[in-house]
Amino acid sequence: MDKVFTIAKPENPLPLIFDSPHSGAKYPEDFHYTCDFATLERAEDKHVDELFALAPNYGGTLLSALFPRSYIDPNRAETDIDPDLLIEPWPHESSPTARSDAGIGLIRRLVRPGIPVYDHDLSIAEVKQRIEQYYRPYHEALQTLIDEAHYNFGQIWHINCHSMPSSSARPRQPIGLIGNQPKSVDFCLGDRDGTSCSKDFTHGLRDFIKSMGYSVTINDPFKGVELVARHAEPARGRHSLQLEINKALYMDEEKNQKSGDYEGLQTDIAKLIGFCADFVESQLVDLAAD
Repeated sequence: MDKVFTIAKPENPLPLIFDSPHSGAKYPEDFHYTCDFATLERAEDKHVDELFALAPNYGGTLLSALFPRSYIDPNRAETDIDPDLLIEPWPHESSPTARSDAGIGLIRRLVRPGIPVYDHDLSIAEVKQRIEQYYRPYHEALQTLIDEAHYNFGQIWHINCHSMPSSSARPRQPIGLIGNQPKSVDFCLGDRDGTSCSKDFTHGLRDFIKSMGYSVTINDPFKGVELVARHAEPARGRHSLQLEINKALYMDEEKNQKSGDYEGLQTDIAKLIGFCADFVESQLVDLAAD
């Protein structure tokens, strides 16, 4: 692949950065998966980059991965190496997590429970190449955007954008029931239990999304993972928030394609971006007056 990510910037950027790490749909030639492609494709956060494509119109910057998360996942720690996937022991630091145990670590082993991505183990060289040519450049690009914005403004707001299958969007604390099953939430905001972002922004965004008629939870069922944890430092004005959108709002999940509700949601996402931009501008005014 000639490019592994894209960056869309406005002429006059605010310190507001959106990133879509899981919407990539360009599959590298050396991705020798053996599972069914239609099943593998469902791992993508399909169209999330499109939903946030208007960010530059509001002063936001949008970073989007072009490679699929099933190839290597930018939202995992670099050390989350799955030993069961390798042909030999990993020679560097590794700290496998429960995600690797479940087959969804840095390099995905299972496309879904019980279905392997590969019919062979991967070499150390293959994994290193993915880290060096895909994973690190994405993180470096995001770090540069955040550092530049923080240098220029003294504060930065980062929105880490994802979609979640409706089957995974059921909060642990039910917001309602459909039959005996918890009702799926429309949006989930993750600030790692209040440690990655100011409460004013998290709660303000929650209330705005609710005002558009959607259901919203905070940290339930998703709190934010590597991209939020790595780039957040609220005490120094670096705020990072994960935003999950229920795929059923804009996708026919059975056919894995856009539904008739896509354009309506895209319009509401534009309003959401506008809210974020207004919030950021208000905070910059407050800081200048301090």
